[in-house]
Amino acid sequence: MACIIGMSATTLCPTNDYVPKGIAVIKSNTVNGLVRFEQSADGTRVVVNINVTGLVPAGDHGFHVHQNGDLSDGCMSAGAHFNPYNQTHGAPNDTVRHVGDLGNIIADSEGKVVREYNDTQIKLSGPNSIIGRAVVFHALVDDLGKGQGEREQESKKTGNAGARVACAVIGIAKE
Repeated sequence: MACIIGMSATTLCPTNDYVPKGIAVIKSNTVNGLVRFEQSADGTRVVVNINVTGLVPAGDHGFHVHQNGDLSDGCMSAGAHFNPYNQTHGAPNDTVRHVGDLGNIIADSEGKVVREYNDTQIKLSGPNSIIGRAVVFHALVDDLGKGQGEREQESKKTGNAGARVACAVIGIAKE
């Protein structure tokens, strides 16, 4: 991560005692809203706050952080799930999972999602920061790496969450 040093020698990059905040602004043809991320002061968790509309059909949708913040080819250029430790796909509370595996979110009958929860594997600073990567909402329920039979191999990579319906780059939020 590049740091900017201002005229007064102020460094504009996270420090050890800095509590960073991230934001992804979702603006697609149908899905709109915000995903906010806030690192806890002790660095043990990130609070994820989702507030989006237009996610259809009602029900569970896979929600992940993907490797790249490149959206030049829409959500497809975001790459695979963020997986710096080369693990298999899993549920948010599994010890073995991609860092970017954030599980499922539930859209109500009007396509709205309002949810806040903690995640202990994503970080907003350091070598495995999610800043500059992409959040992706998927069309289908994520099977959390538990798929069987002919779906097992893809389950271990993607959770069989289906098409990418909306995405955004995670940026640094203003204080």
